[in-house]
Amino acid sequence: MPELPEVERAARLVREVALHKKIVQIETTEDSIVYSGTTHTEFVGKVFYIELDGIGRMPVLHFGMTGMLQIRGKKAVHYRETPRKASTDWPPKFMKFILHFRGDESGEITELAFLDARRLGRIRLCSSPLTEPPISTLGFDPLISMPTLEYFVKGVRKRKCPIKALLLDQSFSAGVGNWVADEILYHARIHPETRCNALTDDQIVALHRQTSEVCRIAVEANADDAKFPDDWLFRHRWGKGKKHTMKLPDESPATIKWITVGGRTSAYVAELQKLSQAMTTGITRLTNCVQADNDSESELTPLSDSDNEKKEKPIRKRKTQSGSSTRSAAQSPAKRRSTRSRADKQSITLIEDIKDEQPQ
Repeated sequence: MPELPEVERAARLVREVALHKKIVQIETTEDSIVYSGTTHTEFVGKVFYIELDGIGRMPVLHFGMTGMLQIRGKKAVHYRETPRKASTDWPPKFMKFILHFRGDESGEITELAFLDARRLGRIRLCSSPLTEPPISTLGFDPLISMPTLEYFVKGVRKRKCPIKALLLDQSFSAGVGNWVADEILYHARIHPETRCNALTDDQIVALHRQTSEVCRIAVEANADDAKFPDDWLFRHRWGKGKKHTMKLPDESPATIKWITVGGRTSAYVAELQKLSQAMTTGITRLTNCVQADNDSESELTPLSDSDNEKKEKPIRKRKTQSGSSTRSAAQSPAKRRSTRSRADKQSITLIEDIKDEQPQ
């Protein structure tokens, strides 16, 4: 999902091509919509909006998982996980709308398209973007409204959740997504599962500093990962299970591990981001308790646990003239005896199982 650096890059792009120009047409349906003109483009966290002249509502956009912008004649600005086989075809594939901007002096038309392959992006029209959802529900923006250390400490200390989960909470820190949170925790030397109320003073100071620094550096690089520092975890966190060349400060090989925290896959360096002994013991006990609960439910493996496992069809039996149950009346006596023997054993086993399950 595009995060704060990618959204700021998009906001910069709109400023470069559309600032002080008029929107003369919008391609979304057969109707044309004419706005007055753009005065500014702002963003908060993962949301950005276009401020317009005149009276009316303003577009507020969220990229979702794969949203991006594209200028006609240029390739789309991409997200790290998006395939880079970009095209300059127009109108572009997965286009949701196209804004036509016209400059007052030159009269030249610039076309800006909003693309979204997965259809998870959001476009809203708000009269007052900053005082209406979704922006009004967001927490601080690490780039434009980073809180003081004192305020930050209070916000962290009162939580008991894992620190990675808190960083992903947009009502706490707007714009911090999965890879940004991992990068922050790596540079702060904090394990993703560390509980907020268990962080030391030094760890919170480092967390406060790195939350601001990581976002600042990523934005200064215009979200171009090729320009990110060589010592960033970002360069090695992609491709779980693949070989990497990351080194520790002493030049020895680093061990990158992946765990799930806050519902997201988290990458961390085992040698530098360690849980305290108390935290490790607590997590181990919790894991053992969950395992014990699961084990006590049933010793049988549900059929649904395996996609390849198929239910066995029950054996259909026909009654013979003698009343005995057998697969076929044409079976030989030896086979009939063998069938009855197996059936008798199964019946005895079933009766014993039922007796064991009855309350004493």
